[in-house]
Amino acid sequence: MSVTSKEHHDKPLRVAVVVGSVREGRQGRAVADWFLGAAADDPGLDLDVIDLAEVDLPLVLPGWGGAPDPETAAVLAGVSPRLAAADAFVVVTPEYNHSFPASLKNFIDWHHAQWQAKPVGFVSYGGLGGGLRAVEQLRLVFAELHATTVRDSVSLHGPWSGLGADGTPRDADVCTGAAKGMLGQLAWWGRALRAARAERPYAG
Repeated sequence: MSVTSKEHHDKPLRVAVVVGSVREGRQGRAVADWFLGAAADDPGLDLDVIDLAEVDLPLVLPGWGGAPDPETAAVLAGVSPRLAAADAFVVVTPEYNHSFPASLKNFIDWHHAQWQAKPVGFVSYGGLGGGLRAVEQLRLVFAELHATTVRDSVSLHGPWSGLGADGTPRDADVCTGAAKGMLGQLAWWGRALRAARAERPYAG
C-alpha cells in the first residue's frame, strides 16, 4: 500500500446521513437518532446529519445552464459543500405510497456531482414492507447519478409498533446487527472509492 493510499485508508470516513422525511409527526428523526447511536462506537466514521426538514429548497429548479435565485443559493451554500465533502452517504427514508418522499427526490435532484463515485447505504422504515420498496426505487435514482449503493440495508418494519417512544427498535439486537453490517459494506466501498478518486478523479 502506498503512503497516499494508507493516508486515505486511515483517515476517518465522512458519512453524510440524510433524513428524508419532512412530514409532521414523522418518525424519521427518531430513526436517524437510533442509527447514529448504533454507529457511534465506530471511531472510523465521521457522521454529519443533514435533516431535510431544515433544508428549504424550492420545487422549481433552474433551467439548463441557469443559476438559482439568491435565497436558494444561500440554502445550497449551507448544504452542498457538506455533500461534496462526504465520502459516503446513508439515506434514512420512509415509504410513502410504495415509494420515497418527494422532499428526498427534490433534494437529490438539486445536486449531481456531489453524489458521483461514492457509496450510498439505506435505513428505511414503514409498514409491513419496512420501506424496502422505497429503497429499491432509490437504487435506480442513485445509479443514474453514478453512485454505488451497498447491497445490505437496514429495514424497520411497522415503526409505529416496532419502535419504542424514544425511537429505539424493540428488536434492538437484530436491528443494530443489520446497521453494523450495512456500515461495514459502506466503509469498505467508501475507503476504496475515496482512494480511487484521489488517484484518478472520476470523469463521469
